[in-house]
Amino acid sequence: MGKKRIIQKTEKELIEERDKIEAKINKEKETDVSLKGKIKEGRIYISASYNNTIMSLTDLKGNVLSWASAGSIGFSGAKKATPFAASKVAETISQVANKIGIKRVEVLVKGIGSGRESAIRSLAARGLDIISIKDVTPIPHNGGRSPKVRRV
Repeated sequence: MGKKRIIQKTEKELIEERDKIEAKINKEKETDVSLKGKIKEGRIYISASYNNTIMSLTDLKGNVLSWASAGSIGFSGAKKATPFAASKVAETISQVANKIGIKRVEVLVKGIGSGRESAIRSLAARGLDIISIKDVTPIPHNGGRSPKVRRV
């Protein structure tokens, strides 16, 4: 094995690399600033199941800006399905909404869990203007196919 050579970049290559990094940093700063200034309204989707409560904060087009669930906050097991856990999830989502600059929200609730009402009340108590509350729980029109007749 011979000597190991260290490849050194020329000044031109170093300048190009630095410019690329600076362009990336500037682009990230622009997106952060643009989010805070432009978005005033949004939607909050609440999915309340028997086992967990999940909330997503989106803009009016449907692009997810942030999400939180009772499990991601730190609740585990049967505690995730409680109204208290749902109110804590709503607190974290409202904090994110305030950071982004969202003041008015539409709330879409899905599911039959125990955290439905407490999540909405917590959102209202945290200072968000709730424009509308809509229940989007899927309801079967005719149900599934019934099992075939038993033969004895």
